Amino acid sequence: YNFAADTREYRSASVEYLVVGVGIPANAAIDAPPAVKSGFAVCRKADSSGWEYVADHRGETVYDIASGKQTQLDKLGDYPADVTPLAPATAYDKWDGSKWVTDTTAQQTALVSGAEQKKTQLLSEAKNTISLWQTELQLGIISDDDKARLIAWLQYIRLLQAVDTATAPDINWPQQPQ
Repeated sequence: YNFAADTREYRSASVEYLVVGVGIPANAAIDAPPAVKSGFAVCRKADSSGWEYVADHRGETVYDIASGKQTQLDKLGDYPADVTPLAPATAYDKWDGSKWVTDTTAQQTALVSGAEQKKTQLLSEAKNTISLWQTELQLGIISDDDKARLIAWLQYIRLLQAVDTATAPDINWPQQPQ
C-alpha cells in the first residue's frame, strides 16, 4: 500500500513481486489502510507503525483571524490556530476568540470619512460650476438666465455646507440644480 513521501497520505495499492532478501519499496506498507472516511485523509503514522485518520480541510476557504483575509487551505491537518472557517460579515469585523464582532466605531468612522469626502467633492464641483458666472457677475455682463442658475447653485452650495456627515450613512444629499 503506497503513500506519499511528504504527507504520508495513502495513494494506491499495488502488487509487487519481491526477490528473496529485497525489502518492500520506499513509502509502502504491507498492512492495509482503513476505509476512507469523509473529511479525513488516511495517512501512515510518522513512526510507520500503522495508519491514522488526519483531518482533511484542503480546498476549504478560511479567514485569518487578525486581518479577515480569505485564503484556501492546501495542507492536511486541523485548522491552523490563526484562521477560522467562519466568514466576517463586514470589513470592520474583529475576531473575539469564537466569532466575528463588528467594530461599529470603526465602521461609523469610515462612513463619516466617506461622507466627508463626498461632501468635499460635491462642493468642489459646484464651485467650479459657478466660477465663470461669478466673474461675469462682477463684470456686470451676466445674463438673466445665468444669474438665475448662479443663484440656484449658490443655494445648492449652502445646502451642501449644511449637510451633517456625522449621520452617515443616513444622509439626504441635496439635488444638483439643472
